Amino acid sequence: MNNYKIKQDPVILGIESSCDETAAAVIRGRKLLSSVIISSATEQAKYGGVVPEIASRAHTEAVDEAVKTALKDAGVTLKQLDAVAVTYGAGLLGALLVGLSFAKSLAYTLGVPLIAVNHIRGHLAAAYLSDEELKPPYITLLASGGHTAILHTKTYTEFEVLGSTLDDAAGEAFDKVARILNLPYPGGPNVQRLAEKGAANIPFPQSLVKNSQNLQFSYSGLKTAVINYCHTAEQKGERICAENVAASFQCAAIDPLVKKTVECALKVGAKTVTAGGGVAANDYLRLTLKAECDKHKIKLVLPEKKYCTDNAAMIAAEGLIQYTAKNFAPMDINACAQIPLK
Repeated sequence: MNNYKIKQDPVILGIESSCDETAAAVIRGRKLLSSVIISSATEQAKYGGVVPEIASRAHTEAVDEAVKTALKDAGVTLKQLDAVAVTYGAGLLGALLVGLSFAKSLAYTLGVPLIAVNHIRGHLAAAYLSDEELKPPYITLLASGGHTAILHTKTYTEFEVLGSTLDDAAGEAFDKVARILNLPYPGGPNVQRLAEKGAANIPFPQSLVKNSQNLQFSYSGLKTAVINYCHTAEQKGERICAENVAASFQCAAIDPLVKKTVECALKVGAKTVTAGGGVAANDYLRLTLKAECDKHKIKLVLPEKKYCTDNAAMIAAEGLIQYTAKNFAPMDINACAQIPLK
């Protein structure tokens, strides 16, 4: 398995199908050549969230087209591929199996290594798409629908978790608050748009655990506070200002993340901060994190918004890291619905 000749600037195809986005991308070394996303989000929105069966069917119908388009846009043929990288977890099991099965068949047929990518590590690697000169060590703020953590990335393949959430992740909290405010799926972007019209004048509890020495976060209390605020107003027959609720929640959810991320960078002496995950596409987070980093003369590397949400470019980027480390997967590897943050 490890007898493949390692190239300096390999051409790698990335495939992502962990949720409702069928995506394919091609990189040559650190240079992104193409990125294609075929989404079933519009169909999912009819049901207020992702329906696993619908997502799996959509991936089955779209994966071949996504790969062919990515190769065409990149000006690359199948025979020019040096490896195939694919998300094997975490995510919806049926959806993952579609992409993984396709990638296995392709890698086996071409005789190139298969690289199984942890979806979360893909989000971390998205920063390399924005800065080809980025090198560890640095601090990363991971904020997605499944994870919220501050990480000290020490090498390309190793990181230390400095702090994480005790319960809900930031992205999950955004989605729940969106439902409370009767906003359509996907919740995060709609909460942001509503928040832009409001004022953060409601004293919701911040997501940082008080007296925490290990940078723990908690979103369950914040979520409950928003629910109680809205229900209390409803019982009293009072009209709530949804814009202010959204703005107040957004500040309470994001401010502690920004504050503690920069504090961690200063503590370990890191000169660079990155961010990844769907919540990293939030404009308020991006603006406040930049302002805080600028204040302390810390370099901030943010992926473009389209590479913060699920995409195959980040899978290819992480694939390059694992390719260089010769971490290739066996053809009998299985999809995993859950993978610990490691």
